[in-house]
Amino acid sequence: MNISSYEIYTFLKEQKLLENSPPLWWPNAGSFEVVVGAILTQNTTWYNVTKSLENLQGYLSLETFITLKEHQLKEKIKPSGFYNQKAPRLLMLTCNIKNEFKTFQNFQKNVSREWLLTQKGIGDESADAILCYGCLRAEMVVDTYTKRLLKTFNLEFKNYKAYKFFLQEGIEQHYKSSELPRVYAEFHGMIVEYNKRLKTF
Repeated sequence: MNISSYEIYTFLKEQKLLENSPPLWWPNAGSFEVVVGAILTQNTTWYNVTKSLENLQGYLSLETFITLKEHQLKEKIKPSGFYNQKAPRLLMLTCNIKNEFKTFQNFQKNVSREWLLTQKGIGDESADAILCYGCLRAEMVVDTYTKRLLKTFNLEFKNYKAYKFFLQEGIEQHYKSSELPRVYAEFHGMIVEYNKRLKTF
């Protein structure tokens, strides 16, 4: 099937999948909370992540999160699973952000995808989630839901980079660069919500 990512985006848009979602789909997009959520959501459901984020209320800024001790953090993020692994990685990432960028605002403006990928526990998907939803950058997130959806259009690619290239290429032909952060945020959000509606998770 010869179909572009723009046509898929338009198809999803017609389903009105984000009517009950926050702006840009990810809760509190543009905040440090996204960085935490992007790590916590690895190998678990968002439902479990929300429980952990509720436990972390009052600590969801760079300055407050860094004050947590590892044993405190482990206790708070238990609902997300793998807490013995996620807690030290989150604290190390937070320290590295503080040391390298001083403030979260500076991190948002200046962090690179390459820098994120050097951090322990961050792969392509987590890096793009942080850039797209935390830093409001024009980066498309590719996840399992994305691959499932594209497979229904007989589209399969060899690696993450190829999936991302396909998704971004079609969109970039139809939107201005200033619109891309919003479009990519919505596109990924719609893909997730579409899969949920079909109960493919």
